[in-house]
Amino acid sequence: MPSQNDDPGSQWGSRPPSPPDIEQAIDRLKSLFLGGGSGKDSGRSLGGLLTAAILLLIVVSVWSAYYTVPSDSVAVVQRFGMYLKEVPPGLHFRLPLGIDNTTIVPVKRQLKQEFGFVTPGARDPGQGTREGGRETQMVTGDLNAALVEWVVQYRISDPVKFLFEVREPAETLRYVSESVMREVVGDRTVDEVITIGRQEIEIEALVKMQELSTKYVMGISIDQVQLKNINPPRPVQESFNEVNQAQQSKEKLINEARREYNKVIPLAEGEKDQRIREADGYRLKRINEAEGDALRFNALFTEYQKAPEVTRRRIYIETMQDVMPNIDSKVLMDNAGAGLLPLLSLDGKKERQQ
Repeated sequence: MPSQNDDPGSQWGSRPPSPPDIEQAIDRLKSLFLGGGSGKDSGRSLGGLLTAAILLLIVVSVWSAYYTVPSDSVAVVQRFGMYLKEVPPGLHFRLPLGIDNTTIVPVKRQLKQEFGFVTPGARDPGQGTREGGRETQMVTGDLNAALVEWVVQYRISDPVKFLFEVREPAETLRYVSESVMREVVGDRTVDEVITIGRQEIEIEALVKMQELSTKYVMGISIDQVQLKNINPPRPVQESFNEVNQAQQSKEKLINEARREYNKVIPLAEGEKDQRIREADGYRLKRINEAEGDALRFNALFTEYQKAPEVTRRRIYIETMQDVMPNIDSKVLMDNAGAGLLPLLSLDGKKERQQ
């Protein structure tokens, strides 16, 4: 039997001797964990192992107490499962050994959910639990079928509500998006959904998705709803393409006719305006000339009334000065004479000399 000082329980008094089978079991356990040592050496080995385990636990605890929050995220800290606080980006400390639990929430990152297709490498929460083929099958307001693919882009506006108010918020958002899109598409005809109504559908779906997200307190802000491919079902896709081609041909002919119309009509209107302006200009010219002539005549008539004989003679002389240079043959006659007066034609001589 070992001495009383070597027995770990000697400080509480001596203990009764153990049966041989219990002592053998204790020796086997010591040999298994301590490599076959016994007595004082075995106690020292057990103490060293316990010290190493404690040091390792301390190192692991200190190492796990520090954590880093990315620049586009915040950390939600829970202490014993209860919400404690939000932590901004950077290096932070928490209580180890599961006392404090942190969840990283990317509040500044734009997330998206794809419906009907999957972009390679894209992280779409909840995509793995849904069937893309079924969620795109919709019925329009005129009871036609259409395959609608769309994308919802959103941000996490309130991390606390996102984590604790709704269970599986990403999956809930998918249900909300699908429900709203079916409602909006069901209010329109298939032609509106495929052609002219895409923008209206996106705007209305965005508003209704945001209203439901606010109502359910999901902590999500919807940024954009974007429609992608919208096609008819495969059995009628060929016929639909033929109808679509016919409509495109119709639009093409209409656009060509409008182009010719815009080419001819503005030119004719321009010529019409030009003729009208020319006529207006000619009218104003004739009116101004007539008014000027009338004013000139009135002025002459006023002067004539002051000295009729002088004015008459001056007008006669000025008129003869304008007329005589244009006459080649000149004949001067005397009223009192009996015959013609010969006149030397100097103008003809000058012309022959030239």
